[in-house]
Amino acid sequence: MLVMANVTGKVVLITGAARGIGAGLAERLAARGAKVALVGLEAEEQRKVAERIGDAARSWEADVTDWDALEKATAGVVEHFGGIDIVIANAGIATTGFVRSIDREAFEKVLEVDLLGVWRTFRVTLPHVIERKGYLLAISSLAAITHAPGMANYAAAKAGVEAFCNSLRAEVAHLGVKVGVAHPTWIRTDLVESADAHPVFGKLRGGMPGFLGKTYPLDVALDHLEAGVLKRARTIHVPKWVLAMKLLRAFLPPIIELGSRTRIPAADRAAIEDIAARGSKAAAVTGHGGRAAIR
Repeated sequence: MLVMANVTGKVVLITGAARGIGAGLAERLAARGAKVALVGLEAEEQRKVAERIGDAARSWEADVTDWDALEKATAGVVEHFGGIDIVIANAGIATTGFVRSIDREAFEKVLEVDLLGVWRTFRVTLPHVIERKGYLLAISSLAAITHAPGMANYAAAKAGVEAFCNSLRAEVAHLGVKVGVAHPTWIRTDLVESADAHPVFGKLRGGMPGFLGKTYPLDVALDHLEAGVLKRARTIHVPKWVLAMKLLRAFLPPIIELGSRTRIPAADRAAIEDIAARGSKAAAVTGHGGRAAIR
């Protein structure tokens, strides 16, 4: 039986905490007595989250792909709160587009933020987490398991995050540090709602069958993630059926390919038309975080 940990007085650093999962976890963990450090690009939104929480929270502006900015923010957190017990690498962006036509900079920025951002966040904060024998949690995705068309960069980044955490877990176990990776499905956040509003890819996602296309309320993700942090869990599946997908992942690519055959040709043409009409950047970028990162 897993024992729930007490986060009272613990310092929790959360990246991408301006909205959605990051902001929600900050509020929930602060309500349990944690001190929360909010780190990310959207400084004004993060300040609003910190103000809602009160004295237990403070915001630092930093791009998770920028070593110097992360070092400066981490030093500020340690100076202000005295150390770091838990790090939640939540910062992430997404784009929409097919490999042959998507804006190249937008495509690569997802890999930089969603994969390299996790590596840089953990590398910079790890000495402090080791000192307190703490916990690292990276937010991966169902996309690491089910590789849908139009999401090649996001799927690659999130699969990379899972693999990275699996390797890291074995590296730091002897130092008393636990490492977790979370796999949320579609959660009602700014990122998902922005993708759903896309004239081409919103329709493509809307055609996903059954539970694979279902969007869950933010509270569902927060319930699972909060419980996972308290348990220092090695894996968190949001919701629990995502574990079944993980167990079946060897069979998923051909199934996805078969299901895409009738829908992708028209979507491919529509994507090229959308790029011609709006430009490659506008057609690719989704969500406030994505616009901030690529700007």
